[in-house]
Amino acid sequence: MRRGIAATALMATLALTATACGGDDDSGDSAGGPVTLTWWDTSNATNEAPTYQALVKEFEAAHQDIKVEYVNVPFDQAQNKFDTAAGSRGAPDVLRSEVGWTPAFAKKGYFLPLDGTEALAEQDAFQSSLIEQARYEGKTYGVPFTTDTLALVYNKELFAKAGVEAPRTWDDLKKAAAAVKDETGVDGYWGSTQAYYAQSFLHGEGADTVDADAKKITVASPAAKKAYGTWLSLFEGKGLHKADTTADAYAHIQDAFVNGRVAAIIQGPWEITNFYQGSAFEDRQNLGIATVPAGSTGTAGAPTGGHNLSVYAGSDEARQKAALTFVNFMTSAKSQETIALKNSTLPTRDDAYTAQVKADPGIAGYQGVLAAARPRPALPEYSSLWGPLDDELPKIAGGRVSLDEGLSTAETAIAKLVPDFGK
Repeated sequence: MRRGIAATALMATLALTATACGGDDDSGDSAGGPVTLTWWDTSNATNEAPTYQALVKEFEAAHQDIKVEYVNVPFDQAQNKFDTAAGSRGAPDVLRSEVGWTPAFAKKGYFLPLDGTEALAEQDAFQSSLIEQARYEGKTYGVPFTTDTLALVYNKELFAKAGVEAPRTWDDLKKAAAAVKDETGVDGYWGSTQAYYAQSFLHGEGADTVDADAKKITVASPAAKKAYGTWLSLFEGKGLHKADTTADAYAHIQDAFVNGRVAAIIQGPWEITNFYQGSAFEDRQNLGIATVPAGSTGTAGAPTGGHNLSVYAGSDEARQKAALTFVNFMTSAKSQETIALKNSTLPTRDDAYTAQVKADPGIAGYQGVLAAARPRPALPEYSSLWGPLDDELPKIAGGRVSLDEGLSTAETAIAKLVPDFGK
């Protein structure tokens, strides 16, 4: 890293800390002026943030007694930055928290319980599974803001030329991929080696990395090995693209799909706007979205992602009250509709899926697969469990280690993250 860039990064970090406006700083005017709260938004600064900034202005216009200091924090830095800031009582009043962070920060006492507050005044309007995912030890620590899951996305034109429909099982997908290759010359499917994308294979076998209730590590269980074996089998065969284990694999897969060089991938709705920018989907109706294929259990399942809006427990009373009002506004049906229309993200409440929102085939398609989304267990360490698998799955897919060896290594690493779990 060049020295100038390093200095800029340091100044940015200091600026974020300075603008956090957390517990020790009294930013409310003692003479009765407006309360100023800080919101750390972790969305894409180019594609999504402008919509949120416009909503902040709308909120301030409707609430003259509250000012919102908006800070866009890169998603890959936000978790550590908030953890550091909250530990020194200097965190922002509101955080756009990835769902996996919610139980971890709640366990540390950094988030305010929202049950019975203005923020959750319309709790029944939200999808119940998303409220469940915002809970930890019986209390709710976030209001669902955006949601996502994985789906099989496919090129309708290429599938039609091959005479195939959206596959219901992984075996169906293999057959469809071969037919696409025979009839069009392009690969039918390109899989990912990232652990999050392999999660659907686990759910399809009724498995997971851990059994949180039983406090048991299950990543190398017979069911999990069967799941990962199916995952591995989709990198070799007619119409199945070989595993890409490079650092740019995600971009390679995405580029191939949006430009018609592969017929199907597993992907989430955060890429909807990028799908439409590819040559294959200039006609948006060419984008097919189906539930991920089922495993041998006959049941399909995909991980649930997304973000909650959470309130910092260390803020003073006036700022917390303002934050609750702000969260209520940002998660209202009207705001959710606006966000969906501008950003092509999925609302978290059914009344925001208006006719205008569902006119976007991407949103309508992903809404249709949400029933297969599986909420994450309320385990603070759960999201970190994918780390060891992100290390081992590329090695397995690339033939550098066997499936058993890779899963055994991942199991050992996971045991260090949840030391009170057995095998």
